[in-house]
Amino acid sequence: MEKDNRKVSVARQCELLDLWKYSYYYNSVTDDDYNLELMGLMDEQYTKSPFYGVRRMTAWLRARGYEVNPKRVRKLFQRMGFQAIYPHRRISFSSPGHKIYPYLLEGVKVERPDQVWGADITYIRLAHGFVYLVVVMDWYSRYVLSWELSNTLDSRFCVEALGKALWTSRPEIFNTDQGVQFSSQEFTGLLQDCEIKISMDGRGRATDNARTERFFRSLKYEKLYTMEYYSVGEVKSAIESFVNEYNHERPHQALGYKHPAEVYYEAM
Repeated sequence: MEKDNRKVSVARQCELLDLWKYSYYYNSVTDDDYNLELMGLMDEQYTKSPFYGVRRMTAWLRARGYEVNPKRVRKLFQRMGFQAIYPHRRISFSSPGHKIYPYLLEGVKVERPDQVWGADITYIRLAHGFVYLVVVMDWYSRYVLSWELSNTLDSRFCVEALGKALWTSRPEIFNTDQGVQFSSQEFTGLLQDCEIKISMDGRGRATDNARTERFFRSLKYEKLYTMEYYSVGEVKSAIESFVNEYNHERPHQALGYKHPAEVYYEAM
């Protein structure tokens, strides 16, 4: 079947193949439901074990009775924006037209607010779909400055989150990975307009943005995995509640048992 064939319709292809056309659409929906089920499982396992690459995740799913091959898992990795934290075969790429900036944090000790900010993206599952979450965080205080949701992995929602964060303050250095969202002209141009130094992780760096990854892990295990969310509005309210509690109520051992907002604004 060639669903994008402009000369021969899906109905005509089904007729030529002696296939009931409704079974084609049914199988497409069923296959997508199966992918969503796999993505939900992969999300939980990846959150628990971010060192899992395509081969290990394939083996993990097969051990649980799911019929998958590396090709399907690789496609789902790309769809979810996953990348294992060790050097490996590349499964996501920066755009050839985007400038990649050097990593500026080698040997740098983060010791004050607004010295370094970082941004990262994670996959958020819904009962019947998924969205992506981007978070902008101050590295010193672990204060979540802003966040946004999107149903696509374009750069727009990342630019919106950055714009909101810049209403609070401006960092000396902004660090991200090399993904197309963060290397886009819209994103890097906004940083340059504000005279902020741009730093990008080398591929396969296991420790970069570790603070944001810990935040994502806590959000998922404590809030998102505990119940089903059927709409973007529901999951947005849940994240908003968690971020408020995380910023203003949760004590962190690394912060002397103060909460991130206290450390961020006190030092400023």
